[in-house]
Amino acid sequence: MNNGLRKIELLAPAKNLECGIAAIDHGADAVYIGAAQFGARQTAGNSTEDIAELTRYAHQFGAAVYVTVNTIVYEKELQALEHLLRQLVEMSVDAILVQDMAVLEIYKKLKAEYVARGYRMPALHASTQTDNRCADKVEWLKENGFERVVLARELSLEEITNIHKAHPDVELEAFVHGALCVSYSGACYASQYFFNRSANRGECAQFCRMAFDLKDSDGETLIEDSYLLSLKDMCQLDRLGDLLEAGVCSLKVEGRLKDANYVKNVVATYSEALNAYIAKHSDKFCRSSFGKCSYTFTPALEKTFNRGFTHYFFNGRQKDISSFNTPKAMGEYVGYVKEIRRGSFNVAGMAMFANGDGLCFFNRQKKLEGFRVNRVENNRLFPLTMPKNLEPGMALYRNNDIEFERAMQGKTSTRKLQVRFVVDVVDSKLTFTATDECGRKTKVVFNENPEKAQKSQHDNIVKQLEKLGNTAWEAEDVRILNSADEFFIPSSRLAALRREMIEALENTAIPTTEGGDSLRNIKSASSSKGTTTVNADAINIANVANPIAQAYYAAHGVKNAPKAFELNPNYKAGSATDASAVPPLMTCRYCLRYALGYCVKNGGKRPTWHEPLYLEAKNGMRVRLAFNCAKCQMEVYAE
Repeated sequence: MNNGLRKIELLAPAKNLECGIAAIDHGADAVYIGAAQFGARQTAGNSTEDIAELTRYAHQFGAAVYVTVNTIVYEKELQALEHLLRQLVEMSVDAILVQDMAVLEIYKKLKAEYVARGYRMPALHASTQTDNRCADKVEWLKENGFERVVLARELSLEEITNIHKAHPDVELEAFVHGALCVSYSGACYASQYFFNRSANRGECAQFCRMAFDLKDSDGETLIEDSYLLSLKDMCQLDRLGDLLEAGVCSLKVEGRLKDANYVKNVVATYSEALNAYIAKHSDKFCRSSFGKCSYTFTPALEKTFNRGFTHYFFNGRQKDISSFNTPKAMGEYVGYVKEIRRGSFNVAGMAMFANGDGLCFFNRQKKLEGFRVNRVENNRLFPLTMPKNLEPGMALYRNNDIEFERAMQGKTSTRKLQVRFVVDVVDSKLTFTATDECGRKTKVVFNENPEKAQKSQHDNIVKQLEKLGNTAWEAEDVRILNSADEFFIPSSRLAALRREMIEALENTAIPTTEGGDSLRNIKSASSSKGTTTVNADAINIANVANPIAQAYYAAHGVKNAPKAFELNPNYKAGSATDASAVPPLMTCRYCLRYALGYCVKNGGKRPTWHEPLYLEAKNGMRVRLAFNCAKCQMEVYAE
C-alpha cells in the first residue's frame, strides 16, 4: 500500500452505465453519473439499478462513483429528493455532488439514522454549480460539511495554489478537459430567460453557442453573424503536473452528454499522461484506484470531438480562448487543398484518408462547411458531393476519422488487477497464498498428502495459477518456494485452489490507508458546525428554490436570500416589465472587449465604438454587455 503518498484521481463522466464501465476500463479512478432526477444534465439521467451496478463494478478496482444531485430543488420535490438520497446511501455510492443546500440539510438528517445502522455515508462534494472561486467560499463549504470542492473552471494556477495553501485539508477538484461554459457555473440564467429551460435544473439550451451580431449604442454593426460567446474546449493535458503540485487531487473530464467512444479516448489519453507523470514522482503521488489497462487502440485527443483547445485562464488572461467562427467540432488539421479537378481534389499533407471520412473547411465567409469523402485514391479525394465553396489553399480538418471510429468499436481496453501467487511448504503442508496490488491477501492450505512427482511440477503450477480468464485479475508473478514443485497435484485441483483464492479476494474489502494528503477512504463527512455566518458572496444570486434552503441561509446570516430565478415570473423574456430589474443573465470572466483587443486595462486599444454594446441574434434575441472592470468580468443583461 502507498502510505504517505498523495492519492490522485482521474475523474470521468458517465452518460450511462455503458459509459461508466468504459471509463473504469480505460483508466478512470472515479466516475460521476446522474440519477433520474436532480442532475445538472437532465438528458443524462440513470436508474438507481444502473448506478448500483456501476458502483459494484468500480469498487472491485478501488474506483469511486459520484452521483450528481446538483440542481436546485423545488419544494414539491423535497420528498422525492429524500427518497433518492436514501437509495444512494444504501447502494454505497462514494459521494454526492450538491448545489442546493436542501440536499445538505436532508443528508444531515439521514446521517444519524444510517450511521447507527452501520452504513458508510457518501462524502459531500460542492458542485461547481455553487460557484467556487475563492478561499473564503472553500472555507465556508468546509465548515458546513463538504469534504471536496469542485473549483470554477475559470481559476488560474496561482489562484488554485493559493486556495490549497489556505485550506490544505479540503480536497480540490479541477476540470482538465472538455466543453467550457462562458458564464461562471451556477450564475447563468440566459437559457431560463429566453427558452424557459433552466441551466440550474439541467436543461441548458446553450444560448452561448448561438450566432450574434455585435452592435454599439448607435446601432452600428461591429461584427456580424459570429459565435461571440462560444469558447473552445479546455485541454490541460500538458498541465497535469502543475495541477498536482498546486494541490489538486481530482482531475475532472467534462462530458456527461458524450458517448462511450469519447470517454474511452479521452480517459485513456489522460490516464497514460497521468501515469507517466506519477512514475517520475513516485515518492509523492500515486493513483487512487488499482488495475493495469491494456488498450487495443492508440489514444489521440485530436480524433475526438473538440472545438479547438485552450488552457482557458490557467496562465492568466489569454486572447485565444473563444471560437468566433463555429461552435462545432473542427477535428484535426490534415492539410490543405492543393488542386481541384472536376469532382475531386488532392491534399497537401501527411494524413492518410479512408472512404467515409468526414472533412470540413472554412469558406471565404469564415463559415464552417463539411462533407463526406466517398472514395480515396492516394491523396486524391472524391467527395460524395463536391463542395461549391472549396478552393485551392484552404485548410482541411477531419472531424470524423472513420478508421479511428472503427477501431473504437467493441471492447477496446482490459483492466486487470495484478496478483502474486506464492506456493510454499509450511509445517509439511503445501500452502498457496495470493496477494493483489490492492493489499488483499488470502491463504489456502492444501490438506491432502500429495505424492512426490517424477519430474518438476513448476511449469504446470505456474500455468494453472495464471489461468485467470475473465476475472478482474492477472498473474504478475508466481513464486514456488522450498521445493514445493516436487509434489504432484492434479491440474483440476490446482484450478480449484486458484478459484478459491480469487473468490476470497473478491469477497475481501480493499484495505484503506491512513495519513498523508489522500482522498477519502471510509471516514464520514465532516459534521456541519451550523453556526458559521455566510458571506453574501457565498450564495449564488437567485438560486434558492425551497424553504429548507431558505431557512438554511437565514440560519447562516442571510435573512432574505433571493428566490430562484426560475420562480420569479418577471424573469422571463416578454414578461419582465423592467429589464433593468432582471439580474445578470450571465457573469463571465471571459471578456469580449479583451478578446477583440480593446481592454485598455490590459494594454489593448482604446475602443472607438460607443457603449453599451449589444448582442443580437437573428431570431430577435438581444442582450446588453456590461464590462465590470473593477471585478475584471463581463456581465450579460436582458434588454
